[in-house]
Amino acid sequence: MTSEGDLLHTVTADNISDKRKLIGKLLVRGTAFLGIALAIWQMAFEAGNVAIGFQTWRPILYAYMLWATALCASQVIVNGEKGKRTLFVLPAALFVVSLVVFPLLFALYISFTDWNLASPNGPQPNGLANVVQMWNDQFYWNAMQNMVYYVLAVGVEYVIAFGLALLLNAQIRARKFFRVVFLLPLMLSPVAVSWMIGKSMLEVRFGPVSRLLRDMGIEPSFFGTPEIARLMIMAMDAWTFIPFMMIMLLAGLQALPGEVIEASKVDGATGWQSFKEVIFPLMLPVSVTAIVIRIIFKLKLADIIINVTSGGPGGATDSVTSFIFREYRDRSNVGYGTLLAIVYLIVIIIFVTALLKLVSRWMERPA
Repeated sequence: MTSEGDLLHTVTADNISDKRKLIGKLLVRGTAFLGIALAIWQMAFEAGNVAIGFQTWRPILYAYMLWATALCASQVIVNGEKGKRTLFVLPAALFVVSLVVFPLLFALYISFTDWNLASPNGPQPNGLANVVQMWNDQFYWNAMQNMVYYVLAVGVEYVIAFGLALLLNAQIRARKFFRVVFLLPLMLSPVAVSWMIGKSMLEVRFGPVSRLLRDMGIEPSFFGTPEIARLMIMAMDAWTFIPFMMIMLLAGLQALPGEVIEASKVDGATGWQSFKEVIFPLMLPVSVTAIVIRIIFKLKLADIIINVTSGGPGGATDSVTSFIFREYRDRSNVGYGTLLAIVYLIVIIIFVTALLKLVSRWMERPA
């Protein structure tokens, strides 16, 4: 509650003249018009409609910076003291726009062009040709289907992570040692895991695991068949990121009120009953958070696939990200690869938004 004489948390109305407000508005509109006019002129120059233009789009960036500066200044000119408060947030918002919105708009533009880095002509507009190619690209839709399998594997990872968290939360010997050991895979990069396990230990000819199986009379084929190769990719990815889910669940278990668990034991509940009726319901918020974050990481799966199988055999292990990466690296097809990335981004936004809404409704349902 603010006292009558306390002006620390009170913003008084500034006596701003109409002329001053007009100057602030004209400043913003003038710089905005300049930036838009330069952008339209540059697009016309790029399309060959005008003979004079800039060699790069850098002047458009300078025009944007000028407009952003004018916008911040106009907030103080027009709104006075309230405008100064806006300056705590507005520059950061404008910076995000410059780093996110502009590249996204540029990506949207080149996704409708035929731009191959091996061609000296640069990006050439090709209408909906990339969309038609994507619609008929069976390898891309196969990668989409593989992502369903990879995302569903998160459920198995969650069960394993929860079991490890329960084990490490129990009163066992060398508990701190095992916590460090189980966290070691998380300290390694997926690239290191792919080379250490997929390219070294599981290598068909000289890998120690393959040689051991061959000595036992078993012919190894870790990445020779589609189903086994996909399972091996899932296993390596799970080995890397299960500790991430485990540490989140372990933190949740340690934050549970011990009195409730002890009360369930006093009431005669078995270990399974205590877990089912007390521990698991209390852990739901942490579990949902861990699963959602893990799914987001899973949607970016690429490193292990690129280094171990390159999407093979026959695209059986391809993720969408690894397929797009090869479209850029192997075929240098920037326009088509960008369109695939934008479509995948839209799919991710729709999927994650629907998932969060579904989880929110499920968490708010009456018990």
